[in-house]
Amino acid sequence: MSQSNSTINWVVIDEVQKLPRMLDTVHRLIENTTLKFALTGSSSRKLKAGGASLLAGRALVNSLFPLTHIEMGDVFDLDKVLRWGALPIVVNAKNDVEKSAILRTYGLTYLKEEIWGEQLIRKIDPFRRFLEVAAQNNGKIISYANIALDVGADEKTIKNYFSVLEDTLLGFHLEPFHHSFRKRLSQKPKFLFFDL
Repeated sequence: MSQSNSTINWVVIDEVQKLPRMLDTVHRLIENTTLKFALTGSSSRKLKAGGASLLAGRALVNSLFPLTHIEMGDVFDLDKVLRWGALPIVVNAKNDVEKSAILRTYGLTYLKEEIWGEQLIRKIDPFRRFLEVAAQNNGKIISYANIALDVGADEKTIKNYFSVLEDTLLGFHLEPFHHSFRKRLSQKPKFLFFDL
């Protein structure tokens, strides 16, 4: 690095999944300089598909989740959180009309840019139906067959859709717990969205 850049300690790269090859450069800079990197993104799927260096052993992974009641402090209102969720932009919205507009835009942007634009799925309409059915089953034991019937797709497609939700950080599988490992393997997981 040149002398004029010697005061730079941190480099922040947002939406890193859009430039997966950049991680090779980041990897090299981590190895050869004292720079620290904060890499943000909303999908690991494109990074994996692009064969990018995932910086194993060189990076810590942190996930940002919706605000907690502690973070919200006096603003916390259980009824509002259950109705609107706890994304910071929604919590800070002025009124219900603004909250509704933000969430509608968030959903459309997710479908258009993260799902359709990244070509994670071939047909958008079955996935749109799947999102509604998956939301209605939030926190329940997953029945891929029943969801497939509701959506009009096969079980393999539904499993892929859940995988897309996980890879785009919208939710996660909660594996069943049982003291017997064998019984644990035979039980079905639940799926939880990261925010209501």
